[in-house]
Amino acid sequence: MSRLSWMHNFIERRKCEPIVGGWLGIEGAQALEGDPANVDELFAAGFRMMSPSHFFDTEMGGSAHGIEKYGLTEKGREMVRRMEAKRMFVDVAHASQQTIDDVLSMATRPVVVSHTGVKGTCDNNRNLSDDQLRRVAATGGIVGIGFWDTAVCGSDAAAIARAIKYAVSVIGAAHVALGSDFDGSVKVPFDTSGDVLITEALIAEGISDDDIALIMGGNVLKLLSENLPE
Repeated sequence: MSRLSWMHNFIERRKCEPIVGGWLGIEGAQALEGDPANVDELFAAGFRMMSPSHFFDTEMGGSAHGIEKYGLTEKGREMVRRMEAKRMFVDVAHASQQTIDDVLSMATRPVVVSHTGVKGTCDNNRNLSDDQLRRVAATGGIVGIGFWDTAVCGSDAAAIARAIKYAVSVIGAAHVALGSDFDGSVKVPFDTSGDVLITEALIAEGISDDDIALIMGGNVLKLLSENLPE
């Protein structure tokens, strides 16, 4: 059975029911049509996560892929304030380095990086520095490690596991998750049936069973159960 769920009690329900759940998120705040007040409309429609930018700079903030790559605009700051007031997650995947820093500087709730890599194993403008990893963790947020080549500088489970292990070495297993981008426009080495390959690769990297359980889903479940609105 599959159903769309954003209710606070989803975590408890899934212990008893064979359900697949998710929550609605938006990549890029162009959906706001330039007005941060539209956060309220998106929340009412069920959305619980949004990023200031995706593949181009927006009226809210710059993109890692944008032309100017500026930081949060004043409208973007208002967007973040409104999202936090609604207990929505601010996602800084695809954000410019300055936008990431600006969000982290003003955040009062957990910040999410839904799909990314780390500069420690794959140094490019899209990935997070050690300082940014630590600042995301300091908010109580999580970092989802991506599965595609430019996120992890490799095209197999071993490359993904190396990036995960590096992130764990910097911020601990409690703030690291999977950020596959299965539904994105990138090529990944396998579908969900191949997630076991990551488990095996993490075991090979010496990650403990308890930490693997957190990384493979426990951290996300905890984040949702503690932070989604009633």
